[in-house]
Amino acid sequence: MRNYLAVFKKEWREGARTFRLLILLLVFLALGIMSPLTAKLTPDLLQAFVPDLAAAFPAPTALDAWAQFFKNVSQLGLIVLVVVLSGTLSAEVYRGTLVILLTKGLSRSAVILAKYSYMVLLWTLSLAICLLVCWGYTYYLFPGPPPSLLWFSVFCLWAFGVFLLAVLMLAAAWLTRTISCLLLTGGVVVGLLLLSIVPPTAKYNPLSLLSLNMNLLVGTTLPGDLYWALAVAGGATLFCLVTAVLIFRKKRL
Repeated sequence: MRNYLAVFKKEWREGARTFRLLILLLVFLALGIMSPLTAKLTPDLLQAFVPDLAAAFPAPTALDAWAQFFKNVSQLGLIVLVVVLSGTLSAEVYRGTLVILLTKGLSRSAVILAKYSYMVLLWTLSLAICLLVCWGYTYYLFPGPPPSLLWFSVFCLWAFGVFLLAVLMLAAAWLTRTISCLLLTGGVVVGLLLLSIVPPTAKYNPLSLLSLNMNLLVGTTLPGDLYWALAVAGGATLFCLVTAVLIFRKKRL
């Protein structure tokens, strides 16, 4: 436990010093502001530049703001998250800065678990800030209660991010170059995307946690429809972490 806390504190200090934390929080803050603002201004922009097309669009609602929220976070937000955190382990392995600490008795398992916990914490804080800002701004522009199942839908988004970070950690424990970690993580997402083409696999595919958010809000998808996807994402997350620990224990630094 002492090793775990030491690595976790080290990651937190380095994240603040390298502006990793600041970058993520600012990006997600911007996404939280942009989502309802985009929904509100899109009809006005269409009216100004393409008036014929604007007539075909209905007046924006809170659902449009939440649609922008899920679109922005699941695309740009997750990309920024993975890119910013991609060097959390691989960069130190490549530079050899972990060797001194490990030779002094630092547990390799603690390194993996503490770094992963730090990544999940940053993801949780970033998503929470984005959600709260979007919720407040959406309520200001489109007064009314939040949509039903909003919290469950956001939880599904969060769970996919946790899974994606576990894949990134496994890649970092296995490979050395940061770019290789990014390519492997992106390859897993592409693989899930190709797998989603096969209809029978949809309810088990973790990618459903991203693609069905708005379906939950409008009622065309029920929470039970995503339970299998959540279970698979949770099992895959655990598998990635255990495998990352086993690989990193035997890795030559």
